[in-house]
Amino acid sequence: MPASHIGFSVLSLEQLKITREVSSLTVFIPFAVYYMNQPFTWDYVWAALRMVGPVYFMFRP
Repeated sequence: MPASHIGFSVLSLEQLKITREVSSLTVFIPFAVYYMNQPFTWDYVWAALRMVGPVYFMFRP
């Protein structure tokens, strides 16, 4: 059984999607900066901040 089926029993589909996007950014930014030697830019900060709104609205009671 895929993890998305297990997660869907606990979280809604929208919450799973937002969780996936946040975890992707959390992994990708350090990977790009440290492993791929890309300079850290404000674009990474703005991308992370833009995820705060969806997380708030998807997980509020």
